[in-house]
Amino acid sequence: MVSRSGRFASAAGFLTVLVCGLALLVGAPHLTDSFGLVQMTGFTALAMFALSQGFVWGYGGIMSFGQAAFLGLGGYAYAVSVINLGDSTLPILIAIAVPMLFAAALGYFMFFGRISDAYVGVITLTVSVILFQLFNATSGSQYRIGQAELGGFNGIPAVPVINPIGDPGDPLDIEGLWGVAMGALIGVYVLLRAILASRFGRVVVAIRENETRAQLIGYDPRLYKLLAFTISAGIAGLAGCLYANWGGFISPTVFGLSMSAQVIIFVLVGGLGTLIGPMLGAVLIQALIITAGGQSMLDPNLGLGIVLVGFVLLVPEGLVPVARRLVQRATGLVTASAAPPAAEPPTPKPALAEGTGR
Repeated sequence: MVSRSGRFASAAGFLTVLVCGLALLVGAPHLTDSFGLVQMTGFTALAMFALSQGFVWGYGGIMSFGQAAFLGLGGYAYAVSVINLGDSTLPILIAIAVPMLFAAALGYFMFFGRISDAYVGVITLTVSVILFQLFNATSGSQYRIGQAELGGFNGIPAVPVINPIGDPGDPLDIEGLWGVAMGALIGVYVLLRAILASRFGRVVVAIRENETRAQLIGYDPRLYKLLAFTISAGIAGLAGCLYANWGGFISPTVFGLSMSAQVIIFVLVGGLGTLIGPMLGAVLIQALIITAGGQSMLDPNLGLGIVLVGFVLLVPEGLVPVARRLVQRATGLVTASAAPPAAEPPTPKPALAEGTGR
């Protein structure tokens, strides 16, 4: 049972993240140029992708090695539907629904088939590889869905940008796309906090801690795992929609092993079992990738690999859990120093010796 101080700290952390997110949403266009805002929009899409992995792995206990499958399905679903429909309102919903339906079908066979956790990771990774090969083999004009050519390895270029509801002739500019991306990230964070605070979220965490005990008290772990898996796929699909808008195209590389590996690193660096951690990890790693690519003294991939290995070895818990523990320790020291000294107990009077007659 969470103590009152723990609930207060959780609420304070939530409000802090929310205020910082809203301040960044409003202030970023005034603090950076267009190029910087475009980069931040890309960071936001990957932060949402990391949030989907952080939820299903950190709270659901489901290690999805192929989370990039849902990112890619969301991106392709948006690109194909917006090219055919023109208006982006319905395609955004399709980008969320298609990965959720795919995850629901895949998860049903995995969880209700009682496949072990290790095989769940292998299956999701295999599915991601299959989708990469499938979309990679769609070059040629015969591979099209309506007006949208899939394009094979080259992907779908010139993906139409999100437009205001009912106004397809007025696509969003850079600042408008940033507002949508950051607003969506804040909304997803608030939604996940609400889910984790609900009875459903508490049961999901309880299943992660001890699946047998949760089953013995009447919960069906298979159903709760399936729902958590499906929710994370929807979030990854929305991230894929934003990713396609940010780059202006979508290609089979979005299903690649590098994307699945990166999102795991995002979560590990930020902190497993947190929501803010994966988002911070995504931003930090992407910033390191950009910085490493801008120098010529060391191979960027080698340098980044050394940094990541050292980071995981030195800070295995992740940034957010370590920072949280340091803050709690400092707060405890401050509280202890501010507390008045305890009164000294009275000195006991010496007992009368036996046989003295007193």
